[in-house]
Amino acid sequence: MRTRITTAVILVLIGASIASAAPDRKDVIWARQTTSPITLDGVLNEAAWSQAETFTLVYGQDAGIPGSGWKVESGAFFPSDSTLATLKLLVKDNQLYLGAVIADSSVGGSKDFNRFDGLLMALKDHSDPNSAPKPPAEYFYAWWDPEGTDPQPAGKSPTFFGRWANPFGVLPRDSTQIANWDAVTTVQGLSNSDATIDQGYTVEMRFNLTPMGYDVTQPDGDIIEWNIAIYDCDWFWPFDGLKFGTNRVWWQSPWGNAAWYNEVRVFSKPSVTTSSGAVPAIGAELEIPEISDVATPTIDGNLGDAVWSDPRVYDFDIRWGDAALRATYPEVGPDRAGQYQPQVNGGTAFVSDPVDATVKMFYRDDYLYLGFDVRDEVVQYLPSFDQWDGALITINDRGTLGPDNQLLGRRLSFQVNSDGTLLPQDYLLTMTQAGTALAALQLGAGTTVDTLGIDVDSGYTAEIRLDLTALGYPPGLGDRSLFIGVNLLDGDSYFLSGDQYGTRTWWYREYEGDCCPAWAYLAPNPTGVDDFGPLVRGDGSLIRTIPNPAREPRVVFEVPRRSRGSIDVYDVSGRLVSSASLGELEVGEREVPLSMPGAPAGVYFYRVRLVDPENGSLTSSLQGKAVVVH
Repeated sequence: MRTRITTAVILVLIGASIASAAPDRKDVIWARQTTSPITLDGVLNEAAWSQAETFTLVYGQDAGIPGSGWKVESGAFFPSDSTLATLKLLVKDNQLYLGAVIADSSVGGSKDFNRFDGLLMALKDHSDPNSAPKPPAEYFYAWWDPEGTDPQPAGKSPTFFGRWANPFGVLPRDSTQIANWDAVTTVQGLSNSDATIDQGYTVEMRFNLTPMGYDVTQPDGDIIEWNIAIYDCDWFWPFDGLKFGTNRVWWQSPWGNAAWYNEVRVFSKPSVTTSSGAVPAIGAELEIPEISDVATPTIDGNLGDAVWSDPRVYDFDIRWGDAALRATYPEVGPDRAGQYQPQVNGGTAFVSDPVDATVKMFYRDDYLYLGFDVRDEVVQYLPSFDQWDGALITINDRGTLGPDNQLLGRRLSFQVNSDGTLLPQDYLLTMTQAGTALAALQLGAGTTVDTLGIDVDSGYTAEIRLDLTALGYPPGLGDRSLFIGVNLLDGDSYFLSGDQYGTRTWWYREYEGDCCPAWAYLAPNPTGVDDFGPLVRGDGSLIRTIPNPAREPRVVFEVPRRSRGSIDVYDVSGRLVSSASLGELEVGEREVPLSMPGAPAGVYFYRVRLVDPENGSLTSSLQGKAVVVH
């Protein structure tokens, strides 16, 4: 049973009791559930579509960190007719429905790859409970016809490729393929013909989630791992050299058959429907605390400093072969965490001493601190990466874009050196040389560094301090979002070469360019903040509950500019209790009742949203907490 949806919702609501709230995430969306029929006809005229959550993709504009991006494939450096796509998601039964409205003046395809319009998507395959991480399954739907000839026939429809399709898109598909994935597209114009200007195309698509191992019908719902790229080819029917271009823009990950960068987490559960009101807010996957009231640790590799024993420190374990442990990671952590054993000396030997470690994290000022407590009976140094003892810390640089206009991932690596010290590698070496990182390691009691496994070791500990301003963060850390993964490397060597092996076991992602980092929030120290007192938000707005506790609490907040307001109330399980429009609000302090007819006594969280009355854009999102007594 999934409990991660409820946990994610509670995390953002509890964040209301500290001095600042986690930012809105751009890698999540709710697929509301409906009981009404949806007919695949490419029209999107069912009433449920008007209640669906919406996401917009625009070429050349960031669709959300850390993984979204765009790329020109050929032709004009910037498209003469750039992509504008509106995406909507719904769920009926255990079927995910996608509605895509894509504005495009020139629709069509060809036999050449990248010279087509269409959608390249992936669903992570959860059908095998033992797979770690869950692999991507490709869903590719486009005007690409590698077996055809150019020019393609005018009016031709897109073709299915990947999972639930035949090789090279050969038709017809069988009944099982259609039952598990289907779509209908209407073109507002004529495909493969530029004789007249098109308006675009509309896709109505259905994914059967059951064979992919998801169940959104269970009470806690499920989190669907998904991503999408929109391909665009313009002015090829016939070829116009002055305007021709091909490009793509994507939401979190560009591929269907490889898990790059990140993914879209599609949340769905039976209580979030087309008529249930505002969707629950989704917070960060985890919070890394600020600890500023305990002495900072001396970076010597010893975890004996008091702060490392502070219960506020965020910690987790990494252990080879432990599926039950992986299942405890937050949100999609159980599905992205994994392990791998490369070949050593031509084979993969039995893992006789599985890696077992605890990783700890906190921050102070602009520094992130990490502590490693690694239990290992064979500590060794070998230059071969596949036989390292050490770790990779992967963090996305908030100030640097990669080749696909995505946030660049940095690999901060270390290994146990031959003399028992910490040997920094990759970007950790760059940072230590620049003085923006400190790193040290200590061997455990009775531990020696050897490559024969003769001595039984106890392991090692390591400490690292990272200056986050050297990873693109502004002083003060900006929005405090951190994209991070940890990969533990364990090489064990013995007298017989056939017994030697190396393993990699990771929390969230294996490498810096992989899907997916944990979306962590660097949570400011709540010490000294009254749980029920005023909460100041980044835009200067103020929110408080009066009286608190009370039978009928009232919410007082400031409106910094003329706005249209709404208020949603949630219980501690993340269930929406009530939702109300506040109408148009003028500048100044406002007081509204926290209306919850029939609600039992207890703790409730609320969110006041203020939007621009002209364009509907969100200007403020204020959270608070109230205690209702009877």
